[in-house]
Amino acid sequence: MFDFVKTSVDSRSSARAGILSTDHGEIHTPVFMPVGTVGSVKGVYHRDLKDDIGAEIILGNTYHLYLRPGPDILKAAGGLHRFEGWDRPILTDSGGFQVFSLSPIRRLTPDGCTFASHIDGSRHTFTPENNVDIQRIIGADIMMALDECCPGDADEKYARKSLRLTQGWLERYVRRYEETEPLYGHYQAMFPIVQGCVYPDLRRAAAEHALRYGHDGFAIGGLAVGEPVEKMYEMLEIVCPMLPDDKPRYLMGVGTPANILEGIARGVDMFDCVMPTRNGRNGMLFTWNGIMNMRNAKWADDFSPIDPEGTSFVDKAYSKAYLRHLFVSGEMFAAMIASEHNLAFYLDLVRTARRHIEAGDFTAWKNAAVKRIMQRI
Repeated sequence: MFDFVKTSVDSRSSARAGILSTDHGEIHTPVFMPVGTVGSVKGVYHRDLKDDIGAEIILGNTYHLYLRPGPDILKAAGGLHRFEGWDRPILTDSGGFQVFSLSPIRRLTPDGCTFASHIDGSRHTFTPENNVDIQRIIGADIMMALDECCPGDADEKYARKSLRLTQGWLERYVRRYEETEPLYGHYQAMFPIVQGCVYPDLRRAAAEHALRYGHDGFAIGGLAVGEPVEKMYEMLEIVCPMLPDDKPRYLMGVGTPANILEGIARGVDMFDCVMPTRNGRNGMLFTWNGIMNMRNAKWADDFSPIDPEGTSFVDKAYSKAYLRHLFVSGEMFAAMIASEHNLAFYLDLVRTARRHIEAGDFTAWKNAAVKRIMQRI
């Protein structure tokens, strides 16, 4: 089962709320998906992801899971859901971005991409066909097609060549997807990825091509990878209206709280990013009143709760002074607390956006919220 139903739309923007139904449960959109690259969301128990943070779906990554623990272990375990003990939906990226960003040695051809493992330097090849096979073994509810993530500052010649490669891979990926079956008894959706860098004509061509192969939803990739934020919003304004109104739209790897709200306003339903956990591990906390650097000396004797408006138990259980102490002491508990807080904030952000879409005042609320949450405090 895989179905998407819009439940509300905003009259002053392209924001919409909906319900995405999968065999592992419902996802209420707009949604933020915590990143569990190697089968875990760093530093956060699955119990807390469900009961404290309220995550309805998490991510895994094909590149990392292919290298470790490997397809044989995942298949023997019965797929990623059973391997990691998560019974809600999972989405997997194809690993294309990691191939291009982590591998010091890589070779791209129409056949696929050969790369060196960042772990031990061993050589591997992803083709559209074996990428489908690997994601079938992983067993994610939503699979991403293999693509090349073009750098945001690429010139048009490179971006055009890259898009042709992605389009050729997509055609083969879809053929393989259609001739194979899920391994574990639940439906696996497939999203093509719309690339095209920052060039409007390439984005339009990419969207038109993806429409011929879109099964269940569409992803928008190659944004927040070095281009100006205004260009990202411009590309969303081009692509989102071209995509079917009755299919979910997923903006990959984005981003700041402001990016997410602006993406929602332009018609995006699904988001993921490592920012809440990665920045949290480095002492940055996102709150409704602004961004806090927990290493700052100003928090050393502030015994008030971490975030009185926060929705996680950590926000009330621990003080700013205690959290700062953990960070300056190098305690891993600091990263755990900050990651849980930030993920809870991101999930609260999209849930609150959903309520304002339903109430009919999303645009006014969003404009005020962006200014407040991105200030430094």
